[in-house]
Amino acid sequence: MSKLYKIFVLMLLIASTLLAQNYKVSGVVTSKQTGEKLVGANVYVKGTTMGAATDENGKYSIAVNAGSNTVVCSYIGFETVENTVQVTNDMELNFSLKDYAFSLSVTVLADRAKERETPVAFSNIDKKEMELRLGSRDIPLLLTTTPSVYATAQGGGSGDARINVRGFDQRNVAIMINGVPVNDMENGWVYWSNWDGLGDATSSIQMQRGLSAVNLATPSIGGTMNIITDPTALNFGMKFKQEFGDAAFMKSTLSANTGLIDGKWAASASIVRKTGDGVMDGTWTDAWAYYFGAAYNINESNRLEFYMVGAPQLHGQNRYKQNIATYSHEFAKEQGYSDDALSQFPEAGQTYNQNLFPVSKSYTGKQWYSTLFGSEGEAVDRHDPSFMNELVNYFHKPIANVNWYSILSKDLTLYTTLYWSGGHGGGTGTFGSMKYNYDFPSSRRVDWDATIANNVANVDSEGKIAAKGILRASRNNQWTIGAISKAFYKISDNLKTSFGIDWRTASIDHYRDVVDLLGADYWLSKDNQFADAAGEKLGLGGKFNYNNTNDVNWIGGYGQAEYTQGIVTAYGTVGYSVINYNYTDHFKKGPDGNELNLESDNIGGYQVKGGASVRLTSTVDVFANAGYVSKVPTFDQVINDARGIFIEDQKNEKFLHLEAGANWKGLDGKLNLKSNVYMTQWNDRASSQPYRVADGSEALLTLNGISSNHMGLELEVAYQPVNMVRFDMGASFGNWKYTDNVSGEYENYKTDGTIEILNYNYYIKDLKVGDQPQTQIAVAASFFPIHGLVASIEYKYFDNNYAYFTPFGRTVATDTEESWKIPAYGLLDFHLSYDLPLQLSGVNLQLFAHVFNVLDEFYIVDAADNSSFVSYKIDTTGDGKRNAIADPHGASAAEVFAGLPRTFNVGISISY
Repeated sequence: MSKLYKIFVLMLLIASTLLAQNYKVSGVVTSKQTGEKLVGANVYVKGTTMGAATDENGKYSIAVNAGSNTVVCSYIGFETVENTVQVTNDMELNFSLKDYAFSLSVTVLADRAKERETPVAFSNIDKKEMELRLGSRDIPLLLTTTPSVYATAQGGGSGDARINVRGFDQRNVAIMINGVPVNDMENGWVYWSNWDGLGDATSSIQMQRGLSAVNLATPSIGGTMNIITDPTALNFGMKFKQEFGDAAFMKSTLSANTGLIDGKWAASASIVRKTGDGVMDGTWTDAWAYYFGAAYNINESNRLEFYMVGAPQLHGQNRYKQNIATYSHEFAKEQGYSDDALSQFPEAGQTYNQNLFPVSKSYTGKQWYSTLFGSEGEAVDRHDPSFMNELVNYFHKPIANVNWYSILSKDLTLYTTLYWSGGHGGGTGTFGSMKYNYDFPSSRRVDWDATIANNVANVDSEGKIAAKGILRASRNNQWTIGAISKAFYKISDNLKTSFGIDWRTASIDHYRDVVDLLGADYWLSKDNQFADAAGEKLGLGGKFNYNNTNDVNWIGGYGQAEYTQGIVTAYGTVGYSVINYNYTDHFKKGPDGNELNLESDNIGGYQVKGGASVRLTSTVDVFANAGYVSKVPTFDQVINDARGIFIEDQKNEKFLHLEAGANWKGLDGKLNLKSNVYMTQWNDRASSQPYRVADGSEALLTLNGISSNHMGLELEVAYQPVNMVRFDMGASFGNWKYTDNVSGEYENYKTDGTIEILNYNYYIKDLKVGDQPQTQIAVAASFFPIHGLVASIEYKYFDNNYAYFTPFGRTVATDTEESWKIPAYGLLDFHLSYDLPLQLSGVNLQLFAHVFNVLDEFYIVDAADNSSFVSYKIDTTGDGKRNAIADPHGASAAEVFAGLPRTFNVGISISY
C-alpha cells in the first residue's frame, strides 16, 4: 500500500504544475424533435475524458480553460454535436440534439443503463478510452480498473483471457454483443479468442455489475458486459492503423465507412490481421478479424440494421500452471521455500511454457486443421519447423444479426433481432503412448523426436506404421440461431411497459480427430461400435475416442414495467424460460441398436427483479435494486456426455440479490463520486468432476447444495480540476465465502457395469471464495498538456486473492485452513496518444504507445490450491518416494501462472 500512496502523491505533484485559469460553460440539452429536456446527456471538452452529465432539467455545467475549446454533446439515440467556442469568460452554450435512428435500436436491444435513471451499478468505457488503454490486449483486460472486475491473461495465449465479477466467473457473467448473448450454450463460458479483434470495431462497453438491467434470461449474476459495435459512421472516412509489440507482434487494421448517404443508409467495415511469437514461450498467434455493419432507413417509422463479426485464428497455448519455483527461485524464497523445495524445481524463467518442445526439422509430417470457412479441415504444414506445441487452439465463430426497428404507433414500438452464429475448430493435445522429457521433473514435456521414433519402430504385418501416440484435437463444430423481440408500450407519460420473447436453438458436434500421426501411417481406433470390431485405421482428420451431438433448445419471455414520477424512476421485471437438452452418441449403440440418444425433460427457470432510483437534487441520486433468480442447470450439469448418462437429482441454482448505492456530482461537474454496497446469496450450486479409481473403473463425483455469500463495497471517483488533468479511482472491497458444509455422491461405474453409490461430506463452511482478489484498487492520472496529446499513468493493486480450489478436496473435517493467499501485487501501466498537427486537409495522423507493467514486477496472477501435479512433496513413509504435500495450502503446494513481464505496444494510425 505504501507504493500505491507514493504513486498517488506523484500524480498530484504532476497535476499541480498544470493548473491554469478556467471558466464555466453551462447550458441546457434538449431533443430537437420534441423539445424534451434530455437527462443524462454527456457534455465534455474534446480531447479530455471528463465532463458532466445533464441533470433532471437537462442542465449541465463544466469547467474549461480559456481559449479555443471544442465542446461535445452526446446522448444515446441522438446525433453527437460538436461546437467550437472561444472562451474568454463564463458563457452559456445550449444543445438541441436530433434523434439518430441508426444507433437507437441496438442500444435498446442491449438494455443499456442510463445515468441517474437505471438503478444498477455500472461503468461506461467509450471508444476514446478503449483506444487509449487497450493496446491490442484481450477486451476483458481493459476492465480491471472497474470495481469488482478482475481479468487475467491466464497463460498468456492470445484470446485466452478470463474475467470474474464480484467473485463469479464468466459462466455467471453475461456477455452481449449488440444485444445478442454470446456465452456458450452448453456451459456458459466465453472464449475470448472467438472475439479477437472485436476491440477495433467496438464503439463502447458498459459493465453492469450485479443482476443488471438486462431483461433476457442471461447468466447475469455477477454482471453483464454490453459490447456495442459502431454500426454506422456519420462521416465518410477511412482509417489504417499499424501496431508493433514485443515478440515480433504486428497488427494491421483497415476500417472504412460510407457516412450517411441520401439520408437513407450507411455502412462500415473493418479487417484486422495479427501475427506474433507471443511473450510467453510458444504462444504465437496467427489471426484475422473482420466486422461489417450497415443500416437502412426505410421510412420515418422503420429501419433495418445488419451486423457481422468474426475472428478466425490459430494460436499456441500455455495452459498448464507451474510451481512458483519453476518460474523464479528468488520469488519462491520470499514465500518461504526451503533449499530442498527449490532443488525439486529447476528454474525455467518467467516465460516458461510446458506445452512446447523442439522437433527435428527433418520431420515434415502434415497436421490437420479446419479451414477458414470449412468445418472439417485440411492437411497443412505445422506453424514452425523447429518446434511443436502440444496445445494449439484454432477456431472461427462468426456471428451475424439483422435488427428491425418499427414505430407501430405513437405509443407502441417493436424491436426484433434475428441472429445466427456458426463455429468450427478445436484444441489439440496428445493421445496414446508419448515419450517425455524430464529436464523439469515437475512438468514433463512431450519429446516429439523420441515419440516419432517410437512410432516408426511399430510396424504391422502389412509393413505399415501403426501409431502408438499421436497429436489429436478435441473438436467443436456448432451453430446457433435465435430471435429476440421486444415490444414497448407507453401507457402514459409516467408508465411504460415492455414485453419480449427470447428463442434460441443450438447444435454442437463434439469429437476427436487425428491432427498429426507423428511419423505413423495410421491410428487404430476401436471406439466406434458401428464399425468393424477389428477397428478402424484412421488417417489425418479421422474421428475417434468420442463423437456426439449436443442440442440445446431454449425459449423464454419477460414482462417489464417502468414508472417515472418526478424525481423517482422505478422498474420491475418478471421472466421465465424453458430449456431442453438432447444428446446423441454416434459411436455408441443404444438399447434399440441405433445411436444412443438421451433427451432431458423441459427444465424451467425464472427471474424476478426490480429497483428504483431517486434524484434527490440536481447533483445527488440514490438507487436500490433486488432480485431472485432460479437458474436452469447447464447442459454439463444435466447430461454427462463423456459417458452418455443423466446426472441425477439436479436442482436449479438460486440467487438472491440486494444492492443500494448513491452518486454525487459536485464542484461544477469537476468531481464525480459513485458508491454502492451489494449482497448476493448463491444457493444450490451444482458441481461435478470425473474421477478414475485405483482399479481402473470410472467414477463421477457430484455435489448439490453448495452455498456462498458475496458481499462488498464499491467506489468510483473521477476528478478533473482543470482541462489538462483528470484523476480516476476505482476500488472494491469484498467478503465472499462459503456458508455451509455440503454432502455429495460418489458414483462409481464399476467394470462389471454396476454403479456403486457412496456419500461424502465436504467441509467448506466459512472458507473464502477463491479465484479473484477481494480487494482491488485502481488509480489513474490523465494529462492533456497540449491539443491532441494525452498521457495516462495507471496503477492497479490487488490483494486478498485466495487460490482457486474445488470442494472435492475438502473431505477432512479438521482441514479448515484457507486456500493459499496469493501475494498482493501492484502494476503500473503507461499510455500515450498524440494527434500530430498536420496541415494536410482531411488527414489525421496519430502516434500511440503503451507500456504494461512498467516496473517489470514479478507477480502471480492465477493460482490453484494443493496441486496434484506440481506441489512440493516429501517422503513420509521412508520408502524414498515423495508421497505427501509438505505444506498443504501453502505457497509450495500451489500451481500458478506468472503474470506477464514488462511489455509494450506502439503504433501509428492514419485517418481520412
